[in-house]
Amino acid sequence: MGQLDVEQNIDELKVQAFMTALLDDLRALDYMIDHDSIESGVHRIGAEQEMFLVDRSLRPAPLALEVLDGLKDSRFTTEIARFNLEANLTPRVLNNCCFTDMEQELNTLLADVRAVAEQHEADVLLAGILPTLCLSDLTLDNLTPMTRYHELNRAITRARGGPFSIHIKGLDELQIEHDNLMMESCNTSFQIHVQVSPREFAAAYNVAQAITAPVLAAAVNSPVLFGKRLWHETRLALFQHSADERSRTQQARSQPTRVGFGERWLKKSIIELLHDQVTRFRPIMISLPKESSLQVLARGEVPSLSSLFLHNGTVWPWNRACYGVQNGVAQLRIENRALPSGPTIVDEVANAAFFAGLMIALPEEYGDISSRLSFDDAKANFFAAARYDLHAQLNWIDNQSISAASLIRDHLLPLAQQGLRQAKVDVSDIGKYLGIIEERVKTKQTGARWILKSLAAMENLESKDLRYRELTARMLHEQKEGTPVHEWEIIQTAEDIDWSQSYQTVGQFMSTDLFTVREDDLVDLAASVMDWRHVRHVPVEDDEGRLIGLVTHRDLLHLLSQGMRTQPAKPLTVRDVMKTELQTVSSSTPTLDALEIMKNNGVGCLPVVDDGRLVGILTSFDFLAGAARLFKQYLATSNHQTPKLEVRHAGASR
Repeated sequence: MGQLDVEQNIDELKVQAFMTALLDDLRALDYMIDHDSIESGVHRIGAEQEMFLVDRSLRPAPLALEVLDGLKDSRFTTEIARFNLEANLTPRVLNNCCFTDMEQELNTLLADVRAVAEQHEADVLLAGILPTLCLSDLTLDNLTPMTRYHELNRAITRARGGPFSIHIKGLDELQIEHDNLMMESCNTSFQIHVQVSPREFAAAYNVAQAITAPVLAAAVNSPVLFGKRLWHETRLALFQHSADERSRTQQARSQPTRVGFGERWLKKSIIELLHDQVTRFRPIMISLPKESSLQVLARGEVPSLSSLFLHNGTVWPWNRACYGVQNGVAQLRIENRALPSGPTIVDEVANAAFFAGLMIALPEEYGDISSRLSFDDAKANFFAAARYDLHAQLNWIDNQSISAASLIRDHLLPLAQQGLRQAKVDVSDIGKYLGIIEERVKTKQTGARWILKSLAAMENLESKDLRYRELTARMLHEQKEGTPVHEWEIIQTAEDIDWSQSYQTVGQFMSTDLFTVREDDLVDLAASVMDWRHVRHVPVEDDEGRLIGLVTHRDLLHLLSQGMRTQPAKPLTVRDVMKTELQTVSSSTPTLDALEIMKNNGVGCLPVVDDGRLVGILTSFDFLAGAARLFKQYLATSNHQTPKLEVRHAGASR
């Protein structure tokens, strides 16, 4: 989490003063490294746990400030959205039962959040991307009302100079534009911090870059966004798009983004990395320190380097260099930001143990990894893992091509065990947490794979919203049970979900797999589409996806009744028969309002239009399917008894 106290009214003089302080911080850090003023010889591990708050219907609950007020625990803090929270774990020396201690602390933290959230009829969920999240949740109404977030949104959107374009291809394709920074709030992660010595920083950072791909391949947990099946770790593509403030000119010359993997191996020290960040990325938020870090150093004290901390918090590489002070001692850390939240706490801790073990073992096993693995291969591995999980084909040491699953099973797990033993981690911790990674690889059931298989198994459910709510409900149940994801059973059907919650708005159950025509298409084509696809309404749209008309089966029946299906001299086009005065709704229209519109206007369908674009269609059949489900649920759960018929004989008393 970045610094919350930032300037609002920024002028040129303040920016210059901040840049002076930032450069002083870099000089101070360089001095401290040269004079061995930063802690060495100890490895610590810590983490940041991001999470979603969800309401009773398993949708985002914008209650972060209320929950924080009830917690009164300094380990918790805000995130950009009011439905996100973050917990900062206690740093601990990498030895003994440190991972068991981490798991216990996480369980305690989540239990505390859950207890307070329940007072607001909410709960907490660990997920890289919340499956039930909708685009309508990402308005500035849900932006956390703090200066940092408003300034961050203002600065990024102003630099961008236009909407953020999101285009991600996977099994499905997502292509949308958004006008604020809230897309970033779709992502929650489990960020692992490993403390390293200044002299080993460059080598350790390169190792972190190299191992992120295989660790990520086993940890992916975010394959869906807005009902689209995309990358196995969609967070990575989404975050890079959602915080991309580059202008078209900067994009054209391939200027790096604030979110990224990097461009080259690190050669000398952390200073090299920080110089690159200051050179490439101008400050977008400022806060002026009370005194220069060089003055603090001159007094023999340890500076906080607050300006560097603030600027570093507005650049988001997947492995980030961090400086901090704990108990008056300066430290350097590598923060891995690539791994998602969930699926369960024990899965997250297993990922941390795997990462930490490799950080210790690889330098000794491989030497200078930058001499044996090209940076381009390390970067390509990263994106391959994000796309394809354990099935990714990776280019590894000495030009070896190998699947992620084989690399982990045959090479990296033994090395991670070796590294944790070297760090004197308890053998029970090593066996438990690396055993979870081993079983996950053996079954090839990552969180992402479980989600995709469950969605496929529930394909018979008409409502996509219902499938995603059932998915989220099962994730929450399994998290509370604490079962590692490789043991989760694939969902076959929705069991205990309240069906009515999936029919509250039009967007939850409208048809989105549309068959459309253009106005200059032949009527015969529109009729054929209806016949082939068994539909009774065909929307007419222009090249930009704007709705301009509708052809119905009644229009064609009327045409046939008049014997006008064909005219040899001039074939009929859609323009000749389509309706242009249409009743439409938006995806956020309440279901009962849409039903009333259909009834009052005597229409059998309502095109669904958002921001001028056709996004779906709602027909009487959709209502019939929904009604059938709701009737089924009601009749199955109703306590009403069928009245018994009482037969009375003539003359019997009444």
